[in-house]
Amino acid sequence: MEINESTILLKIQSNLEYTELVENITNNLTALAGCNPDQSYFIEMSLREVVSNAIQHGNKCDLNKYVQIEYRFNKDYFQVQVEDQGSGFDFDHLPDPCNPENLLKSSGRGIFLVRSFMDDFSLDFLPNHGTRVRFMKKMGVSS
Repeated sequence: MEINESTILLKIQSNLEYTELVENITNNLTALAGCNPDQSYFIEMSLREVVSNAIQHGNKCDLNKYVQIEYRFNKDYFQVQVEDQGSGFDFDHLPDPCNPENLLKSSGRGIFLVRSFMDDFSLDFLPNHGTRVRFMKKMGVSS
């Protein structure tokens, strides 16, 4: 069966306990989309990082705020978009995790890793709404 394009929308409360549910759903969707094991791993790892950031840093674990995850995929790509309801952050001045003064820090590598693993990546501040992160992995291409 060939998939034209599928879109799945998931909305979770800002609770880190939901990250495992998101991982399980993502695992099932990457399999349905026909991702190879490396593509699946990179998508799942990236989404785990972005959703954790949205819950912790974006929504500050406020249970009255939500994180929305949209999956879009077809035979050519697997795209994920994550939106939080936080106040945003200055992503033009994120510290460089490769800088020697940051090498031993226990955080600050997530966005760097997602950018390296994905074929396309964007971060947008949505005034009075939050932050939107979008990333995409091309299908049928070796990782």
